[in-house]
Amino acid sequence: MVSTEGMQFHPTVVFDEPYWVHDFTRPSPEGWSAPYRYSVGRYDEHRPAMYTTEIFGGERDHHVGLDLGGPAGTPVHAFDAGTVVAVTINDEDGSYGPTLITKHTVRLPTKVGGPLAEEATECWVLYGHLGWDSIAHWSPGDTFARGEVLAVMGEEHENGGWPPHVHVQMSVYEPVDGDLPGVVKGEDREQALALYPDPRLICGELY
Repeated sequence: MVSTEGMQFHPTVVFDEPYWVHDFTRPSPEGWSAPYRYSVGRYDEHRPAMYTTEIFGGERDHHVGLDLGGPAGTPVHAFDAGTVVAVTINDEDGSYGPTLITKHTVRLPTKVGGPLAEEATECWVLYGHLGWDSIAHWSPGDTFARGEVLAVMGEEHENGGWPPHVHVQMSVYEPVDGDLPGVVKGEDREQALALYPDPRLICGELY
C-alpha cells in the first residue's frame, strides 16, 4: 500500500490496498493472475511478445509509460492543477482507446523521489485506456485542480483490448493528434526516455 502522507503530488490512482508490481520482461505462466486488485506496470521495460497487434509493427516492444491497474471504473486523478489539451479515441486494436492529454506548469522532482526543482517547467501527460463516458465532458482549454478526478479506467471492450488500467506517459513536448508512442523499438529507447520522462516523477515511488 502507498501512503499519501508527504507526497509531492496527489496520487494518480489511490491504491488503498496492496498492489502487485508486474514483470513483463518475460511471459506470465499460463493461467496466472495478479494476487491483488491493483497493479503497476513498469516504465522503461522491455516486453517481448506482448505487443502483437498491427500498430506495433512487430518491432515496438519497449514500454515508455507507467501502467496503473485496477478494476474498471477506478478513478484517475490529476497529480496537480492543469489544462486539458486533447480528448480523443485512439481506436486501433491494441492502442489507447479513450485518451486524455493534459498540460501542466509545475516544479518537478529533480529525480524520482528527489526534491522539487527550483523552477517550474512545462510538461504534458497522456492518460490512455480510459472510459469514454468519463472524459466526454472535457474540452481543450478546460482547467482542473490538483486531485480532481479526470477520468476512470475503461472496460476492456473500449480501451484498446487491454485489462483495465491507465497508461500514464509524460512528455517534454506537446503530443500531436492526441497520441504518443507508448511503446518504442529497442533501438529508439534512449531518445524516447529523453522525450518521455519517468512518470514516477509525478506518481511517486511505486516500485
